[in-house]
Amino acid sequence: MKDRIGLLLVVDDDESNRDLLSRRLERKGYRVQTAAGGAEALALIYRGSFDLILLDVEMPEMSGLEVLSQIRKIYSSLRLPVIMVTGRSDSEDVVKSLSLGANDYITKPVDFPVAVARISTHLSLKWTEEALLKSEERYALAARGANDGLWDWDLIANAVYLSARWKSMLGYQDHEIGDRIEEWFNRVHPDDIDGLRTKVQDHLEGNSPYFENEHRIIHRDGSYRWMISRGLAIRDKSGQATRFAGSQRDVTQERISDPLTGLPNLLLFLDRLRCLLERGERQKDYLFAVLSLNLDRLQVINDSLGRATGDKLLIALTKRLDSCLRSGDTLAHFSGGHTVARIAGDRFSILLDDIKSAANASRVAERLLEEFVSPFSLGGQEIFAAAWIGIAFNSRGQTKSEELLRDADTAMSWAKAAGKARYEVFDPCMRKQVLVRMQLEAELRRALERQELRNNYQLIVCAKTGQIAGFEALMRWQHPAKGVILPGEFIPLAEETGLILDIDQLGLWTACNQLRDWKKRFETALPWFMCINLSAKQFMTTDLPDRILRVLTDTGLDARSLKLEVTESVMMHDMKATQAALQQLKELGVRVAIDDFGTGYSSLSYLHEFPVDTLKIDRSFVGQMGKHGENSVIVNTIISLAHNLGLDVVAEGVESVDQLKHLEKMGCDFAQGYYFARPMPAVAMEAFLAELEKDAAPGIVTLTPRETQELLSTSGKSP
Repeated sequence: MKDRIGLLLVVDDDESNRDLLSRRLERKGYRVQTAAGGAEALALIYRGSFDLILLDVEMPEMSGLEVLSQIRKIYSSLRLPVIMVTGRSDSEDVVKSLSLGANDYITKPVDFPVAVARISTHLSLKWTEEALLKSEERYALAARGANDGLWDWDLIANAVYLSARWKSMLGYQDHEIGDRIEEWFNRVHPDDIDGLRTKVQDHLEGNSPYFENEHRIIHRDGSYRWMISRGLAIRDKSGQATRFAGSQRDVTQERISDPLTGLPNLLLFLDRLRCLLERGERQKDYLFAVLSLNLDRLQVINDSLGRATGDKLLIALTKRLDSCLRSGDTLAHFSGGHTVARIAGDRFSILLDDIKSAANASRVAERLLEEFVSPFSLGGQEIFAAAWIGIAFNSRGQTKSEELLRDADTAMSWAKAAGKARYEVFDPCMRKQVLVRMQLEAELRRALERQELRNNYQLIVCAKTGQIAGFEALMRWQHPAKGVILPGEFIPLAEETGLILDIDQLGLWTACNQLRDWKKRFETALPWFMCINLSAKQFMTTDLPDRILRVLTDTGLDARSLKLEVTESVMMHDMKATQAALQQLKELGVRVAIDDFGTGYSSLSYLHEFPVDTLKIDRSFVGQMGKHGENSVIVNTIISLAHNLGLDVVAEGVESVDQLKHLEKMGCDFAQGYYFARPMPAVAMEAFLAELEKDAAPGIVTLTPRETQELLSTSGKSP
């Protein structure tokens, strides 16, 4: 406005007055046009856009007062200021001029400095008001067009302006909400109001540079919407807040939906559960079910095929679940009859509302599991996935949605422990056992820290000569109160919690270091090898070869002395990934054995494609040899198959001399089992190896259970 040049119109029938005034104004920097009479002036005003009029009162044909009257029919005094110029000394013309809408007056002869001052004043006022008007128009337009609601709290008057958009977010018309701050605060969720008041107070007291808070506000329809409010206080010279203004944005969709699948998230699911639990308290015999579904192998797919493929699988699964549930005739329809939510990465929850009986939920679970029989086609690639489902039903007196979801999760964990593609219905006994498992998990974590997990070693001998060929490292938990805990009691838990990776790494490093030490101490140790079991999680990690190499480097053990054992079910899980992992291990010089061969689901036609060295016959076949002959045939077939493929064979679970002789006749290469010795701690094994080397015995002296106990006692270890 400071650099703006005003356009003035000078209206006077006296040419000399008109020219003199216009020239002097132009020298002051104004742009000036002139008119000799009222009619000419009005014609120019209708066509032009003047900022101010200097209008002579006394003119022939049409007086200045008549011209002013016509101007005010079109322009307001703010829009077009008019300064009357009068030669009469009385106040009659002045009064009439002001009553007709003149902004000011000057008298003839014109005192030019006074005239310029008044012109400048009225132009400044005009332009200031115009700028304010435009600002208000922009604000009003922005308020109407913005998706955010606006609020402006006058702290002195304690009145708040809430924009029409602010009110419409909650389902109200503009006139239906007043201007008291309680109209806002009284609608906030009871659990959120204290936090909101605290944030507001902190900012008003100057403890925070700006205000921002996320809270729930009740909608007209009774539901709660998530809002985020932001604002800033305006303060006086003393720093006291006098005004507090800001915006409100609806973030409900962001808070309650999963961005990948578009499904409701945990927050919305729990809220829906809460509503149904409240309904269950009011309505007798009202039954609904929560299904917790856990997708198998998502992490493996992410690691092997990339997270993008994993995301595509989740989206495809969402569509399949929704299609399956919508088509079900066992569902009572209440807003669709079901709610599917994505709770976490590979976990989904399904809410079946108002079902007639528990059998309905079981049938839905069976139908859902059937959906996983067919593969998912993702970018031309078929991917098979499995799932586990846990079911929990509402019960009288149950008020917390988190507890009901927890019960469904507990049942799902039981289904997971029972095998592939299963579902379980929650029973209160499960919760007790879950608490026991939680305690065991805490103890297992402490066991890792306290070095309570240690390797025991079992001999592997040459079936023909009885000489030591190697050892198998078997992890044991030396619990300070419970004594020795066998792997079957803690390894499944370790796999479930992810602790298995640390346990595997500990066992691997300890075993390699131990064999390296024995090879230095005993002369007969040169061909000895060490067998280590790899869990499925360990085997499927992408950096397995690197970790194996680091262990071999740290311990100084020759890679050819290490034999890694993997079950056939793990190897068949993803054949391409398995082949790649085995090939990398072979390149390191490490040998690989298929453990528990014959108990999984591998196809013999694929066996030759895996770069393995050894087949280990499961103890279940060895233990039944000779009774009816059928297992002998199986064992003999496995040995022949292995030899034809250039592989050696280890028979597990050998407990008698008859079994050993039978295996020797079949040409079995190696054997291990209680017939030779039970697994024992490193110090006990060292004592045994020292005695053996001292006696220089050509074969292995087998240990009876009593001798094993004595050996363990001598080493200060319990069996």
